[in-house]
Amino acid sequence: MSEWLNTTLGEISTDISYGYTASASQEECGPKFLRITDIVPDRINWDTVPYCLIDDGKKDKYMLSFGDIVIARTGATTGYNKLITKNENAVFASYLIRYRINSKIANPYFVAYCLQSYEWDGFVEGIIGGSAQPGANAKQFASFDLLLPTIEEQKAIAEALSSLDDKIDLLHRQNKTLEELAQTLFRQWFIEEAEDKWEEYTVSDFATHQKVSIKPAQNPNEEFLHFSLPAFDTNKEPNVELGSDIKSNKYQVEPFSILMSKLNPKTPRVWDIYFEPKVNSICSTEFQVIQPNEKELFPFISTLLKSDKVIGDLTMSASGTSGSHQRVKPEDILNINFLTPSVDKIKEFSKLLEPNYLKTVQNQKQIETLENIRDTLLPKLMSGEVRVKI
Repeated sequence: MSEWLNTTLGEISTDISYGYTASASQEECGPKFLRITDIVPDRINWDTVPYCLIDDGKKDKYMLSFGDIVIARTGATTGYNKLITKNENAVFASYLIRYRINSKIANPYFVAYCLQSYEWDGFVEGIIGGSAQPGANAKQFASFDLLLPTIEEQKAIAEALSSLDDKIDLLHRQNKTLEELAQTLFRQWFIEEAEDKWEEYTVSDFATHQKVSIKPAQNPNEEFLHFSLPAFDTNKEPNVELGSDIKSNKYQVEPFSILMSKLNPKTPRVWDIYFEPKVNSICSTEFQVIQPNEKELFPFISTLLKSDKVIGDLTMSASGTSGSHQRVKPEDILNINFLTPSVDKIKEFSKLLEPNYLKTVQNQKQIETLENIRDTLLPKLMSGEVRVKI
């Protein structure tokens, strides 16, 4: 450990810059425009990152490159950060700060893992304190202390952790592929092949809206598995929280149910609970708990609620004062209509997809196991408690 270098994030950065101010556009009018919203999930989904207009003269200044680290500097996401792992035609927004790492003395992947540690979380909390409007500046982030082993050991540590992340990413991609397959089959079976003589049904014919209210604060010392919107947006894993930390009422999460967000239907949040949830499992009242009347109907109801047709229908029926606060009414979800030649067709579809849903659950459990291993190893590797062979 004596050979490890005491340094700071600022000292190992060759450039520290604030991002570009512009309006995001869904039209391909220029480079990709990376914002705080895009770095909150576990991984950046470049397919959903919008674009922006920028003069060629300014573009180079704000261009992102492999090895850059961007950090959110304002709001509840202050301190959230991501490593840019490939060269994209992308610039970064003004509420992000870019740290360009000197790769001669520091491995960008190693530094990025340092910024995922408990030490970083505590450091950021110390900056923002109990501020009503959290925020930090480039100089404050730059003062974060780092311990750097040799560049060779940094690389070995980063590779050990990256191997776990690569397996996690592979499982996420498998689940995404399984979901896309389900949507493809749904379109073929129930949209493209639809006939006027088919029967019309609604979600309420096959599922019920569960509304069992829970007051976690009445049991302050008990642990609750909390399915929240932030948890969904971050990594689709519920958080374990004490009842004393949950102030508002929640809904009880039922076994083999589907949590569907009322908020902003254009950006759907549909959370499959294709298992028996643990005791004290609760969800935000922004979610509606939709439970199929029969377990065997789950794959169909879930796929239907995620379909383009439903997203479009709910977006049209949503009410609210602005685009970022649109909400659908629970009855709008229950009144979603669809055509089918027979109930047997629905059951046949569900039976065909049942193995895919089981595989998705297995993958998610494996993801959680790998993440726990990574999160346990990370502080030990970063502190030198556990060393890697080089």
